[in-house]
Amino acid sequence: MKNLSNENVIHIEKNGVQCLQFRKLLEYKEIKHAYSLGIKENYRTSRTNKMPLEESEYIKAIDSYKKLCENIGVDYKNIVKTNQEHTDKVEMVTEKINKNEPDFNLEKYNNTDGLITNQKNIILSTTNADCILLLFYDPVQKIIGNVHSGWKGTTKRISVKAVEKMINEFNCRPQDIICCICPSIRKCHFEVEKAVKDIFATEFKDIMKDNIKNEIIEEKIPNKKWNIDTVLINKIILQRAGLRPENIVDSGICSVCNSNIIHSYRVEKQGYGLNTAIISKI
Repeated sequence: MKNLSNENVIHIEKNGVQCLQFRKLLEYKEIKHAYSLGIKENYRTSRTNKMPLEESEYIKAIDSYKKLCENIGVDYKNIVKTNQEHTDKVEMVTEKINKNEPDFNLEKYNNTDGLITNQKNIILSTTNADCILLLFYDPVQKIIGNVHSGWKGTTKRISVKAVEKMINEFNCRPQDIICCICPSIRKCHFEVEKAVKDIFATEFKDIMKDNIKNEIIEEKIPNKKWNIDTVLINKIILQRAGLRPENIVDSGICSVCNSNIIHSYRVEKQGYGLNTAIISKI
C-alpha cells in the first residue's frame, strides 16, 4: 500500500493502525494529534439522519477510536465530537460531559462543525469523507481547535470564524496560530455544476484576482462543469485573517485519489465511511 508521507505529513503504521501526523504539530510535545487512515475502519457514531447506529456498528466505531487514541497515547474516553451539519458554528469545549465514555451524539454539539478548547485531556474530534478537516493550534496561548469545512462550510468561512473565536475568547494572535489541512477532495475531483460554481463566485469575489481566478475555479468546457479548489480558498481567507503562510500546512493529499485508504463520499456513495481527525492537549 502506498505510503502517504511527504514534506508536511508522516504516514505511521503501528499495531495494525494507520494514521497521518503533521510534522509541524509534532514539534510541540504538549499536544497529540492524528488523522486516521484505512477504509476498513469507520469512525461514524450515528447515521446521517442522526438516528442511532446498530449496536454492532457503534461498538466497531468505538473500537476504531480506541485503537487510534492508544496509538498516539491518549484516552479515547476523553473524546468530544461534533454533530456536523455543514454549519459555520464553532463551539467552545469547557468540560467533558460523559465521565466514562466519549461525548458522542450529544445535543450540546448539534449543528456544530468546529470545536476549540484551552483544556488539557480533552480530545477534539471531527470526521470527513471528502470534506476538509482543519486542525488549529496556538503554541503561545496553548489553544487547540478542530473544524469540519465541507464546501458549504467553506462558503460560510467557518475556518476564519474559528480563528476569530480563538482571538476573541482566548486573546490569540492570528500570526501565532497554526492550521493543518487534512486529506480531502481536491480540485482534481471537486467538480460542480453551475449553481454551486455561482455560489463560490459570488461569495469569494473578493479573492478572485485575475492571477489566481482560474486556479480557484476552472471551467471544463466540454461538459459545462467547473472544478473548484476549496483548499486554496481556505488558505487565502486564512492568510487574510492574519495567519502566516508558513503556518498554514497542507497535507496535499486528495481523498478521491487515495480512496483505497481514505474514505470518500464521491467514491463510496451511499453507506460511505468516515475518517477522523483528533487533537488534544496533554
